[in-house]
Amino acid sequence: MPVNEFDLDSGICYLNHAAIAPWPRRTVEAVKRFAEENGRQGSRDYERWLQTETQLRGQLQRLINASDSKEIALLKSTSEALSVVAYGMDWSAGDEIVISNQEFPSNRIVWESLQSLGVKVVEVDITRSLSPERSIVDAITPRTRLVSISSVQYCSGLAMGLESIGEACRDSGVAFCVDAIQSLGVKPFDVQACHADFVMADGHKWMLGPEGLALFYCRSEWIARLSLRQYGWHMVEAMGDYDRRDWRPADSARRFECGSPNMLGVHALHASLGLLLETGVVDIYDIVSRKIQYLIDALCENGAEILSETDPYRRAGIVTFRLEGRDMERNYRYLQQKGVICALRGGGVRFSPHFYTPDTVLDRAVEIALKSP
Repeated sequence: MPVNEFDLDSGICYLNHAAIAPWPRRTVEAVKRFAEENGRQGSRDYERWLQTETQLRGQLQRLINASDSKEIALLKSTSEALSVVAYGMDWSAGDEIVISNQEFPSNRIVWESLQSLGVKVVEVDITRSLSPERSIVDAITPRTRLVSISSVQYCSGLAMGLESIGEACRDSGVAFCVDAIQSLGVKPFDVQACHADFVMADGHKWMLGPEGLALFYCRSEWIARLSLRQYGWHMVEAMGDYDRRDWRPADSARRFECGSPNMLGVHALHASLGLLLETGVVDIYDIVSRKIQYLIDALCENGAEILSETDPYRRAGIVTFRLEGRDMERNYRYLQQKGVICALRGGGVRFSPHFYTPDTVLDRAVEIALKSP
């Protein structure tokens, strides 16, 4: 357990990795070094910075088991990556997009914005479904062009069985898009096994990185099929040949990166992913699963109602709960005031520990939650 990798204030119980994560020490140091180097030398060693960027693409390839790092683009956010897909596909009136009723707004609004083109969004209620995957698959019709699902739902913590949905999409000739922001860094993810065509995730949650930098995976077969809506010097095949007047988009997913990269974010996320890959995502998942069960048991012993998934197969790093007779917004405010950093989601308080979170922090958070007025 790399306890020395984190330097949180002793008065903080940090249980909000499903929102924004604190940085590991190595990430803080990487940012400091980059800033100091830039302040002293400017971009003198830009070629070395580009090597870090290349290494980051390789780390992300490894994290999701992509076939090639050329399928990896570095964008600003999950929302931008979803928009690249939404406005890159060729739609016709009557086309359908299938989503669930538990999606974060980013994975709903972007598809609803296509309704002016005659595209229909089919929102499937999976809340009480015995098989959420079957409910999604059953919603696929001959008019379905795309299924877009979060790998883990942000309120309920429901971990979707992506493989069966991906297989159904593949067999039906339907594109499969996965918002993996609540998976990557906490739960193993295999883009080959789930047959995803597109995967996107910001780095600032479970990947322990900064805001403003996100993974966008585009399966190689789709790279040239998505129409481009943004253009610039960085997305051309002959990048860096500024005197060249003829151009064409890069053959790789870099074609979706129109302008200058977020080099500060690149160095930060590179450092954070180094820690996660060294530790091993399988081991991280096992540790977090035990911590989630620990929280569930402690909360249930004290009469809490668990609103999120309790089946180990169906969860990742999220526990959402409610205390009978309590105003949960007031409970949340009390927790925040007492240094328990969490979130108000889905009608309750959401705790989301990571692998390094000590059990003493979990005990203290539960104790404070129960003491709230």
